[in-house]
Amino acid sequence: MDARVIRVVVVSGSLRAPSRTHGLLQALVERLPAVLPKLEVHWVRIAELSASLAGSLERDSASADLQPHLQAIEQADLLLVGSPVYRASYTGLFKHLFDLVDYQSLKGVPVVLAATGGSERHALMIDHQLRPLFAFFQAHTLPYGLYASVESFDDQRLADPAQFERIERVLDTVGAFFHIPVARAA
Repeated sequence: MDARVIRVVVVSGSLRAPSRTHGLLQALVERLPAVLPKLEVHWVRIAELSASLAGSLERDSASADLQPHLQAIEQADLLLVGSPVYRASYTGLFKHLFDLVDYQSLKGVPVVLAATGGSERHALMIDHQLRPLFAFFQAHTLPYGLYASVESFDDQRLADPAQFERIERVLDTVGAFFHIPVARAA
């Protein structure tokens, strides 16, 4: 088993806090130690960075508040990214954040894609919007994405048993990427 610390960066693309997107990503992060026993988690919350992002037109002029988050993304061993669906895509500030990331820094980095929306009809956003974005970076998007609609939540907290089963499938792919067998409860 790999003994090194895995640097996990979680990007919550919601413009609100709290949010269902954050709740979905939080549920994933809570289960992640079952696969990656040594991990360091860094959260990037667009809702908290919106003013810094809006005022940073280029990487060289990015605000001091934003720099540590950009560096964390560029040095990540694993990215967990999620956005609510707005007009069939991710939020504009989510995209702007990645516009500021060095385009060569994510080559081969595994990425778990997640999205939340009002209904199941928005689930294809993962494959039609998020996957192409990370293909540009030559990142390694893992095969299972997580999509949850409003019905999957109790307030902002994930509550649907089917979603927790999907999280387990995602964890299988994360473990396989890092060559770590996933232990299952008997």
